[in-house]
Amino acid sequence: MRDPQGRKNTVLIVLHQKQSTPGRVGELLERRGYVLERRFPCLGCDLPLNIADYAGVVVFGGPMSANDETDFDGIRREISHVETVLKADVPYFGICLGGQILARALGGVVAPHPERHMEVGYTKVVPTAAAGDLFDHSEFFFQFHREGFETPDCCELLAEGTNSFPQQAFRYGEKSYGIQFHPEITLEMIHRWNMGGAHRLMLPGAQPKRAHIKGWELFNDGVERWTLNLFDRMGLPDLRLSTTAQAAE
Repeated sequence: MRDPQGRKNTVLIVLHQKQSTPGRVGELLERRGYVLERRFPCLGCDLPLNIADYAGVVVFGGPMSANDETDFDGIRREISHVETVLKADVPYFGICLGGQILARALGGVVAPHPERHMEVGYTKVVPTAAAGDLFDHSEFFFQFHREGFETPDCCELLAEGTNSFPQQAFRYGEKSYGIQFHPEITLEMIHRWNMGGAHRLMLPGAQPKRAHIKGWELFNDGVERWTLNLFDRMGLPDLRLSTTAQAAE
């Protein structure tokens, strides 16, 4: 779990369906020299207890709810595992369901919109003062969810929504982030999610597929830069850049 220089280089990737992928977030981590270790707790995979050996943890979205711990043992174990990650001071990045799991673990509330609104498509978020320059590269992100979180009291709210879900990003400590949106989205994933979730596109708050594709064309590059900026803040530097610099010395 360490590179030749002795640095932790493995990122735990938690996914929730057999066909799920880490998308662009995974691609950018690999581009930085990290090895991805995929686990599927809702399909029976164990979560590692020796989490201090990992460079970071990224928990992705899924169709289940963060309130489903009685129906999905994997969700229960993921919520419990958050404490293990935070105690080890390992960076945690929760995306959509992953962010909601982080919120639940820290005492926050996760609930559907009271009028059954969805948030599907690219929407604008509004950074708070606590976000600093985190959102300088993009304030527009892809959304695909029917539940939202309330930021736990022990966390800082980083971004507010302009649509149906008012809280969009928060930070716990210096290295752990929960977000409602999907920086991992690729064009192929947009097509796949539109096919698998077509019934949700008819609900209030859902944009049509053509708007998703146009949003990806407009905002994809900025979201990639936003993601790299977040990695830097979390303590996930570019390992390959560091290796090149050492070799030149």
